[in-house]
Amino acid sequence: MAPAARLLPMLSVADLDASVAFYRDLLGGEEAYGFPPDDPVFVTLRFGDAELGVGAATGEPLHGRPQRPASGHRIELCVYVHDVDATVAGARGRGVEVVLEPTDQSWGERVAYLADPDGNLVMLAAEAA
Repeated sequence: MAPAARLLPMLSVADLDASVAFYRDLLGGEEAYGFPPDDPVFVTLRFGDAELGVGAATGEPLHGRPQRPASGHRIELCVYVHDVDATVAGARGRGVEVVLEPTDQSWGERVAYLADPDGNLVMLAAEAA
């Protein structure tokens, strides 16, 4: 069996505009694709060589399993940023919940945790100074 060629994490979100703004405006994702083009219900955002799909949780999903309500720790994304402290300050200024303040870790990274608009945990990471 050939190995997979690509991995695209996809989040189902309650408010597509809020989630796209979080990942695009706060974390620097670049919109790469939207479907349908005129009024998207699914958007991919590019972060360097990686992409994240964000789709509105509306109607019946293709797989037929309910997407809401979801509870607990469903997914955690790690986003490498240039400056964890500055990104947290920017997030706080936008009213984003800071789950963990910037902290140096024993493995050599400075990390912080934010909650995205749906409550998913987003770890910000950068090399510790």
